[in-house]
Amino acid sequence: MKKFWLEKSLSELDDTEWESICARCGKCCLIKLEDEEPGMLCYTKLVCKYFNKENCSCNQYNRRCELVPECLKLTPDNLQNLSWMPLDCAYRILYETGDLPKWHPLNTGREIENKYTVKDFCICEDDAGEDWEEYIIEDAEL
Repeated sequence: MKKFWLEKSLSELDDTEWESICARCGKCCLIKLEDEEPGMLCYTKLVCKYFNKENCSCNQYNRRCELVPECLKLTPDNLQNLSWMPLDCAYRILYETGDLPKWHPLNTGREIENKYTVKDFCICEDDAGEDWEEYIIEDAEL
């Protein structure tokens, strides 16, 4: 397979190429809570009601920012400002290193392994009750 991400800058990728960078781990979809210290974010096990656990994607992808105003559309223009993105996010790795990791589906031709996704531990926000702080996870759990 041709490694288009090595031949183009992030801003030169077309929509299909840009979307294919996502490995479908679901980590960026985990709901984050702001800690008492401004700018300090904590990941939770929670995902919004539109998250599809089976394929780690959004059931309302095209309308996600309209339906969930806190949802952020990742673009080449805002990637440098998203230090909260998981360290193993393919977009972040590509932005920081210029290449995708060996485990990435575009390199392997296979879907990402479940152990690298949120499938087995995420919980829908609708099932969580009101105390979301009890769902905070440590970075090491990602």
